[in-house]
Amino acid sequence: MPRKLNFVSVILSCCAIFVSVSFAQTDNANKPKKTVSVSVTATATRTTPSTAGPTGGASTADNRGGPIAMVAGQPIYENELQSSVAPKLMQLRNQEYQIKRQALDNLIDQKLLEAEAKKKGVSTDKFLEQEVDAKIPDTTDAEAYAYYLGQRNQLNRSFEDAKTFAKNSLKQAKIQQARQDFYAQMRKEAQVAVLLQAPKVDVSYDPARVRGNPKAPVMIVEFADFQCPYCQAVESTLKSVLVKHEGQVAIAFRDMPLTQIHPLAQGAAEAARCAGEQGKFWEYHDLLFTDRKLDKDGLENEAQSLKLDQKQFDSCITSGRYKVQIDQDAQDGRKAGVNGTPAFFINGVFMDGAQPESAFEEKIQDALATAQNSSAKAASNK
Repeated sequence: MPRKLNFVSVILSCCAIFVSVSFAQTDNANKPKKTVSVSVTATATRTTPSTAGPTGGASTADNRGGPIAMVAGQPIYENELQSSVAPKLMQLRNQEYQIKRQALDNLIDQKLLEAEAKKKGVSTDKFLEQEVDAKIPDTTDAEAYAYYLGQRNQLNRSFEDAKTFAKNSLKQAKIQQARQDFYAQMRKEAQVAVLLQAPKVDVSYDPARVRGNPKAPVMIVEFADFQCPYCQAVESTLKSVLVKHEGQVAIAFRDMPLTQIHPLAQGAAEAARCAGEQGKFWEYHDLLFTDRKLDKDGLENEAQSLKLDQKQFDSCITSGRYKVQIDQDAQDGRKAGVNGTPAFFINGVFMDGAQPESAFEEKIQDALATAQNSSAKAASNK
């Protein structure tokens, strides 16, 4: 798991920090020689039940198990709790995984460090000081001034008074970044294999609304709302990810209009589906997130700009034939633990909110590694 510090963000500390949003809108020379091979095996965390496909489907008595309560002779089954408890359970499972993963990463780094230090015959602290810290140049006045500009309001003093503090702070940030780069290089050369699995949910998707290679090893299923500003904000990140991983990553769109706070979202979702009837779903999708014209006239104008058959489009809108499918998307999202938009499942691993590209990259790399390991294992069993 990459855990790099962004040095620029340290200098320009006034940059925005992402906060997850819920229902309310809701990371050469002198390279060490290969000395150790580490393979870490850990028990995977449990997964949650599969969600229904695009067409839904009620559970039967055969797969519900025994009742967990009786009310006036009527049974209540555990799966009936899913929509109300799934988001909280998913959050807890993700927190459990993150705690375990952080501890595992620290342990891997420590073991690699101890092996290298032992080879040199020094302590781990001395080894880091010699191999990393001593190679970091002192902070320049220009760097210190850039840091000062970003922290001026908090520092509340002149640059001359704050210069020493700024230089020391930046030097420590450089050391931390260099140490993490060093750990990453050691991991790469030692061929570390992390087998701890993040909790996963089997989330289906509509093949008609997939952008990218539908057979890509990594599928990102997105639950989104066309009126959600955070869904709009993450669009550029998703397009960047697709370009960067062409053929390896695909994105599937599922509707989750939050009608209580976004009254225009339902109509926009229906209009996008109607555009999809004429093979223009993604083009219409992009226009909605770009122009933000979601009222009736706006939806009509977007259809005209794409030269859709207006009569067919209007008939589709009037019929309301996609309301059930859109509602099913939303239900499936809630069953999978989604309680706000945007929400993503990257090969089943949940990620909430308009995260930065580095967050997507981390989970994509994990998914690609898992897919490669699975392919290698399958080939060796033939």
